[in-house]
Amino acid sequence: MMEKITELTEDQKAQFKPWVKKWVEIGLSTEPADFDRAEKAALAAYALCGLRPPMVVLRVGSPYAATIAGAVAWDMLRKIKDVLKNQVRDQVWDQVGAQVWTQVGAQVGAQVRDQVGAQVEAQVGAQVRAQVGGLGKNVKKGFDNYGISSLWCTLSSFVSFFLDVCQLILPEEIQKRLEINEALVSSVGWTWWHENVLVLSDRPKIINRDDQDRLHCENGPSMEYRDGWALYHWHGVSIPKEWVSGQKPTAREAISWPQIEQRRAACEIVGWANIIEELDARIIDTDDDPEVGILLECAIPDAGNQRFLKVICGTGRSFVLPVPPSCETALEGNLWTYGIDAHRSFIPEVRT
Repeated sequence: MMEKITELTEDQKAQFKPWVKKWVEIGLSTEPADFDRAEKAALAAYALCGLRPPMVVLRVGSPYAATIAGAVAWDMLRKIKDVLKNQVRDQVWDQVGAQVWTQVGAQVGAQVRDQVGAQVEAQVGAQVRAQVGGLGKNVKKGFDNYGISSLWCTLSSFVSFFLDVCQLILPEEIQKRLEINEALVSSVGWTWWHENVLVLSDRPKIINRDDQDRLHCENGPSMEYRDGWALYHWHGVSIPKEWVSGQKPTAREAISWPQIEQRRAACEIVGWANIIEELDARIIDTDDDPEVGILLECAIPDAGNQRFLKVICGTGRSFVLPVPPSCETALEGNLWTYGIDAHRSFIPEVRT
């Protein structure tokens, strides 16, 4: 067995960025699933757990379909979803120094988790859970049987860095577990496990995100699977389909929407100009230059007084932008939108 890894070389550190890119692309792949590869790996997982092959293997189009299909066999449920990852993690830890472990975790694992797990997998899971909730006790409980998928690629990104870049050698039995895990996350969109039924789901065919990697689309689904199941998001907030498919909420509906995060999304979709008109905003300050703008204030239900800057850009278009309540003048609000200290003597000439 090789000596314990206690530090990384500069060449190994240089692989952080391309390694993150590689695994984010795997986690967010919209290529059709490789069902044959996934099934082979999943059956190897059954054998590894000492289980006979399942009586039925189903291939479906989405995580929602996988959960519904899998729950049919609830009466013989047996969870095996966590078996693969824990032993792999423990063995790698034994052979890697804590400092190196932490460094790779921060530079590779955390970044992949943030872009794939936290931003996408969590939203998919929440949507499945919400939709199966009203379909009966067994179906609802069956949600918890989902397991390894492309959206669970953080562990493989992390551990494979040690294996492929650092040339870490693991015991053969642990290597088999990692190979199974990596084959599944690299080939299929979602898995659902049962002693007698295995369900494999396709990858999404569309994933739309904003510049902060949050699920987002202004005119359709943020994620859509090949069987038509879809999610709709506005900058990471789950929203009703209608809001981005031709039936926007009215300004009054937007400001009174019960869920706070969805309310803000609705206000952005409707447009703050329409919102402040609906709420009869009062003028706090007007600058002589229309490109600096007008500072307005209005009361948002359940949120209190909020301030906005109404400004005309260099193209002649009018915009309304939220600004901090601490802004006392239109100039302060305008400078804030540029990230400039209001006390600096600088006035932007043109807003682009």
